Amino acid sequence: ESLNGFYADNGLEVTDDDPTDTSALKSWLLYDGGEFAGATTLAYRQGDFIIDGIAVDKDHRNGRLGTGLLKTALDEAKNRGADRVFLVARAPEFFRANGFVTVPRDKAPEFFECAECEQYNVSCFPEVMCFDFPKEK
Repeated sequence: ESLNGFYADNGLEVTDDDPTDTSALKSWLLYDGGEFAGATTLAYRQGDFIIDGIAVDKDHRNGRLGTGLLKTALDEAKNRGADRVFLVARAPEFFRANGFVTVPRDKAPEFFECAECEQYNVSCFPEVMCFDFPKEK
């Protein structure tokens, strides 16, 4: 919850009233030269792991910080036994470049609150996406 202000300042819709029980497992804060530059949160909802927020401050973008945050969260999920990780992407091309694929909403946990947002399908076109960890032989 303490990251909600940062996430909101960087274009994510966040609320303190989550209609579905979500357990935040771990968050990572990234500093660059003493400045707060980015954050991500790994959570668990309805039996699935989700990236419940990932943002890099606009002054620190395009330096691979987001990729590092995403990889850190994925590594943590894998270490916790995840087979896959879901998220709602406002920047789907970034996530596609990092191995995520778009999935139908009904194939993901119920975490797509975007439909109630006034920006939804007007100025914001989010996609539900999933990263499947490779099966080990």
